[in-house]
Amino acid sequence: MTEPAPIIVTALFGKTDAAFFDDLRRQHFPPERNQLAAHLTMFHHLPPAIAAELKQRLSAETRGVPAPDARVGGLMSLGGGVAFRIESPALTAIRAGLADAFAALLMPQDKAGWRPHVTIQNKVPPAQAKALLHTLEADFRPRTVAIAGLASWYYRGGPWEPLSRHMFT
Repeated sequence: MTEPAPIIVTALFGKTDAAFFDDLRRQHFPPERNQLAAHLTMFHHLPPAIAAELKQRLSAETRGVPAPDARVGGLMSLGGGVAFRIESPALTAIRAGLADAFAALLMPQDKAGWRPHVTIQNKVPPAQAKALLHTLEADFRPRTVAIAGLASWYYRGGPWEPLSRHMFT
């Protein structure tokens, strides 16, 4: 039997937006570190004991529910990387409800507040990250982005192991 592992919760992008972010990750992420598809992390570390309740809550948030409006609102410096800032009041409300439900179980990183973003470069020298940020800022225009669903994953140190997917209508 596989050992329990922490659970990560993400929002899933629509196919076109996922391909856009994945392409940027392939171009700018160090290849040896690019083990995941582009993602929008909502929670970094939930205890595996809540897997069943988490699946129920994610289903309740998505079943028969239209996808939340979202947009790429800007760029973010990560020091050693670059990310796109995602703005979605409805997705923020979903995350807040889940955070309230699991408040006693949240790790400090998940208690600290949520800065929704998609990392397209990380773990590079700061000068390289700053150069990419300036390049992307030159042509940046806010645009809508499709949020297709929510997903949960087991974190076992490498690529994430799928736990559940919950799609909006």
